[in-house]
Amino acid sequence: MALQDIRILVALDFGTTYSGFAYVHKENPDNIETNHTWPGREGVFKTPTALLYNETYTQVKSWGDLALEEEPEYMVDDSEERSRPIELFKLHISDLKDNQKPWLPSQLNYKKAIEDYLTQMQILIKSTLERRWPAIRFPQQVGFVLTIPAEWPNNTTGIMRECAYKAGLLSTLNSAHLEFTTEPEAAALYCLNVVKEHNLHPGDSFLVADCGGGTVDITSRKLLHDNKLSEITERIGDLCGSTFVDKEFLQFLGRKVGFQALETLKRCNYGQMQHLIQQFFCNLVKFKFKGDRTTFKPMRLILHRYCPDLQEYVTGELKEKMEEAGWIVKLDFESVKGMFDPVVDKVIKLIDGQLKEARDRCSAMFLVGGFSESPYLLNRVRETFRDQVPIIAVPALPIAAVVRGAVAYGLNVEIVQERVLKWTYGIEVCRSWVSGKDKKNRRTHDGLIFYFYKLAQRRTKVDVDRKFSGEFSPVRADQTHIVFNVYYTRNDFAKYCNESGMKLLGTLRINTPDTHFGLNRQIEFSLTFAKMEIKATAKNKRNGKTYDETTFELDI
Repeated sequence: MALQDIRILVALDFGTTYSGFAYVHKENPDNIETNHTWPGREGVFKTPTALLYNETYTQVKSWGDLALEEEPEYMVDDSEERSRPIELFKLHISDLKDNQKPWLPSQLNYKKAIEDYLTQMQILIKSTLERRWPAIRFPQQVGFVLTIPAEWPNNTTGIMRECAYKAGLLSTLNSAHLEFTTEPEAAALYCLNVVKEHNLHPGDSFLVADCGGGTVDITSRKLLHDNKLSEITERIGDLCGSTFVDKEFLQFLGRKVGFQALETLKRCNYGQMQHLIQQFFCNLVKFKFKGDRTTFKPMRLILHRYCPDLQEYVTGELKEKMEEAGWIVKLDFESVKGMFDPVVDKVIKLIDGQLKEARDRCSAMFLVGGFSESPYLLNRVRETFRDQVPIIAVPALPIAAVVRGAVAYGLNVEIVQERVLKWTYGIEVCRSWVSGKDKKNRRTHDGLIFYFYKLAQRRTKVDVDRKFSGEFSPVRADQTHIVFNVYYTRNDFAKYCNESGMKLLGTLRINTPDTHFGLNRQIEFSLTFAKMEIKATAKNKRNGKTYDETTFELDI
């Protein structure tokens, strides 16, 4: 980001369940402000990532907390079909199978939902900045940093850039006023502010677990001189945030009243479903559960207080049992623990895998994000890793860690000195097929075999502008053009470009008119890893001139 061209820097944490933004004037970089004023709510750093449309899903009526209100402020005609709030639509970018992705109405695709949500954010951000600095030209004098999960597909940044542009956050699609960083990287940068409190010094390593509503992302970093960071090993993440505890609660309740009854409540009385989850489960159970059997007090869920219409949808034997129980569901210690454990176990498995992969001694572990404020999660993590990691802490304002860390990144993108590649990169090349060595079905009609030539290995540490290269020659003496197809994969032992998991990153085509040299035409093909992009270059080794080059988005 060309910081000299902008006056205000805004970081936007577009989360699966909650979103927020922070901002700073470049003339006063220490005064980072986190927004805490939202439509319908004051004094919190985030608002729900939720939209409420009109009945045809063509116009946004409200967003954030207002979209999830049990009784919206506007009046709805009884003869008019009410729309259902749209949530979790960010997950449609992820690698989840289609049947596992959240519901969307047929009239709405996920990109339009993201665009619409960012549009509402843009309106609020613009008014917030103009209230503070009336002379600011928006968005021309504003730079943005968007955070993305660590383990999401390679096209995530492209999708988010397009949506940000359509939402009015950028003047042009390819504006240089937008940077991306991963959520765990931003969280790690935020933790730079607290490492001194725990007596960490250059050379010490620490782990950051960003535990959000939808995703949990883990990264290991080493503290360098001049308050900079390097990445120790490949960051990892999974869908095991706090909303998956909510799902376990609904599974428990579904066994009491019937899953069909819950589905009908969700479809017909979505506000009551939200009221049940937020006001009862989150406020009274999830945020307070410590996992201590001796201090736990059994809970009584009186259904008619939170979802009075639910009993209309319960049928058969389950209805008889609920009537006998007075429509009260009891939550004992084992039941609540059973809601947490499948999710917390996944988080612990992620942390354990990261510690083993990093190998270096971990001096401290910081838990951030909304889920980090769960007493049970913190207790389980401390209990599991207390012999491996001497300091396990939750820093101040953990829910704002990602967005404030993203501001720090935007102010100084050089703060991250090294990253670890999360993919293996290479190109498709060919050679003569060899009988007895190569598979028969790999032989082309002209006696060649195409295979994957590895240039950059997954888990390799790379600093900015690190180049990986190889030398290649034409296949035929009269060849007048060459196509370099660049692929990436997680498979450390990939052999062919049509294997499962292999993905095409992009293509570089060059003209090679110097056919009088025949096959004696060495070409250096290289991939150079910049901050946010990969540059592919083809150079003539005979005269040192560059044939051509292009850039691809770097999946950070």
